[in-house]
Amino acid sequence: MTMFGYNTLGFGSIAFRGNPTPDVTYLVIAGGAGGGSYGGGGAGGYRTATSFSVEGTLTVTVGAGGAGTNNSQIKGASGADSVFSSITSAGGGGGAGTAGGSKPGANGGSGGGGGSDGGNMSGGSGNTPSTSPSQGNNGGNGTAGHPNYSGGGGGGSSAVGTNGSGTTGGNGGAGTASSITGGSVTYAGGGGGTGFAYPNPGTAGAGGSGGGGVGAPTSGGSGGDASPANVGSGGGSGAGDGSSGVVIVSYSSEFDDIASIGAGLTYERTVAGGNTIYSFTAGTGSIVF
Repeated sequence: MTMFGYNTLGFGSIAFRGNPTPDVTYLVIAGGAGGGSYGGGGAGGYRTATSFSVEGTLTVTVGAGGAGTNNSQIKGASGADSVFSSITSAGGGGGAGTAGGSKPGANGGSGGGGGSDGGNMSGGSGNTPSTSPSQGNNGGNGTAGHPNYSGGGGGGSSAVGTNGSGTTGGNGGAGTASSITGGSVTYAGGGGGTGFAYPNPGTAGAGGSGGGGVGAPTSGGSGGDASPANVGSGGGSGAGDGSSGVVIVSYSSEFDDIASIGAGLTYERTVAGGNTIYSFTAGTGSIVF
């Protein structure tokens, strides 16, 4: 913080703050989840607000994306949480498989898509833990009716993942656009589910807007798309990896730069529309205003 002073009528120096601590706009996106063998990965939690008071030393953590899998016995890995000060966005819930406890999608910022082949094939619950406004949505359900099988789409920040239907995998839920960096970018879309018509391929579910991965067209297929980095979207079913999250902080350029940023954080500083913008893209550490 800049400090200065001056002498007033011989009575000594008075110290003033050069700039008070700003209120900021933040966007905190958690890591998206990996797709399972049938269900699409859920998007990472999406949290944003304006006029957020900051002062002193704050923690920033950027959540990693979860790995996808074709192993029907396990879910795709859930994404990791992202943190800015007192704000935590929850990682997306992993997409489901087809065996035992892997069939329901995992809960998270947005829920993973449900699996197939009977039993509990429900999508995972989004907005878990609960925040207001909601940080995400539920994953879609899977379905099975021999010879047709399909997995649910992962939930996105703006919409639920759709249910699988017949031989068509559910679509990932839509993400949400933000202009915090000066241009519109869509974040936190859900991954698409697997479609399967035994023994032939079905129709893969589409990824949700914001980089959700496309699902696989067949059981055990490797067609699941990964999501691009730093948008927090879910990977497509069939081993698509989830996207890493991002933490973005914006405030008026009338105020000083952040005084200190921990060495464990990867970031970029830009200026747009009269605002100073810090985009943290990896790591964890402390920042000082």
